[in-house]
Amino acid sequence: MITRLQPNNEIIVSGHRGWKSAYPENTLLSFQKALELGVDMLEFDLRFSKDKVVMVIHDETVDRTSNGSGKVSDYTLSELKQLDAGGWFGKIFEGLKIPTFEELCELLSAYPDVLLNVEIKPSADAREVTDAAVAMLDRYGYLTRCVFTCFDAAVLAYMYDTYQLKTQGFPGELMANYVPGADGTTSKMWAVGISMKLLTPQLVEEYEKQGILPWCYCPDTDKQVFYALGSGSLLMTVNNPLPVLKIREQVERMG
Repeated sequence: MITRLQPNNEIIVSGHRGWKSAYPENTLLSFQKALELGVDMLEFDLRFSKDKVVMVIHDETVDRTSNGSGKVSDYTLSELKQLDAGGWFGKIFEGLKIPTFEELCELLSAYPDVLLNVEIKPSADAREVTDAAVAMLDRYGYLTRCVFTCFDAAVLAYMYDTYQLKTQGFPGELMANYVPGADGTTSKMWAVGISMKLLTPQLVEEYEKQGILPWCYCPDTDKQVFYALGSGSLLMTVNNPLPVLKIREQVERMG
């Protein structure tokens, strides 16, 4: 299924932490709404709880996206589930919880064609999180739907070398432990995520010459979507899927 991401002039829309602009990020509601809207891929973030349960949360701490404080890794699953992961975004979302990765996998069972961008957050136990995530995805039969990513190039190399996973890296200046050169980090990258600040047609061409798929994040306005398309980046990870979905529909109607 992942071959769908090969260059074929098809615009691919990836929901960044679900539908991040309209719903509390990395919650089951955010993912469900993005799926209902029609995204092709979900991007999400994984890290361990204190008791080694894979949780879906971006930050190292719970401070920004819950009513708690402190490191995720200092909370057990039971303690994390007591936190409110929605009220920070709006009162109507009070009561939402930080999901486990298994809960997200259960949600995804109803969407067999949706692709997954699995981001392992850099941490001392990121390799162990990778092992646990791969085992769960394999158990659910989802591995052929996945691309794995990490801002730590050493973890990216572990994903590639240990499991032969398709990986998405980033430009070298954004990655820890980046190894330059033809046999370095880029040799283990199947795709690259380029921020809108760095995206240029020249950079896209540079990665294409290396056989690396040039993806971008996060074009959330019509202008940004058109710029991404003009630069040659057809997979877009977005906080707000509405502009790119609208433009994709217009492009498809034009044939």
